[in-house]
Amino acid sequence: MRLNRKEAALEAVLFAAGEAVSLEKLAAALELDKDTAKRLALRLQDTYQLEQRGMRIMEIGDGFQMCTCETQFEAVRRLVGKEPASSLTDAQVETLSIIAYRQPVTKAHIEKIRGVKSDGIVNKLVEYDLVCELGRMDGPGRPILFGTTQAFLRSFGLRSLEDLPQESMEKGMEMET
Repeated sequence: MRLNRKEAALEAVLFAAGEAVSLEKLAAALELDKDTAKRLALRLQDTYQLEQRGMRIMEIGDGFQMCTCETQFEAVRRLVGKEPASSLTDAQVETLSIIAYRQPVTKAHIEKIRGVKSDGIVNKLVEYDLVCELGRMDGPGRPILFGTTQAFLRSFGLRSLEDLPQESMEKGMEMET
């Protein structure tokens, strides 16, 4: 399929950005209104999917990002010459799940749910850019509140937190009570 000029411009903007671009910035760059820019991005996303291209367009939060298709990961890894990042440990996945479903959440709340100290794990998740500080809670000691990042959404192929499986959250709530 041949791209029209606006689709080609969108493709170029997403490629050059290298990260998620908000719908507002996309619309401004393409000189379109936000609704038209979103329709254009979704159409390009469908085209990439249909044609099984090596790249894909992901909707992340209120924007879009061009990413390598997961089926092409090995070819890219061979070019770059890096081993894949180590996968998350069970404890890291558990902690990340708590943060994703309960955010904003403090370390104390995470530790209450897990039953063990979680400082090192939370710090590692911040280092991996899957978790970030969202601010501070009003209360004694003003503890830091943690939440997930756009890198978390991108890594797990989620458009937003609303795409998290709800069954997992309900089971987690049953276990905590």
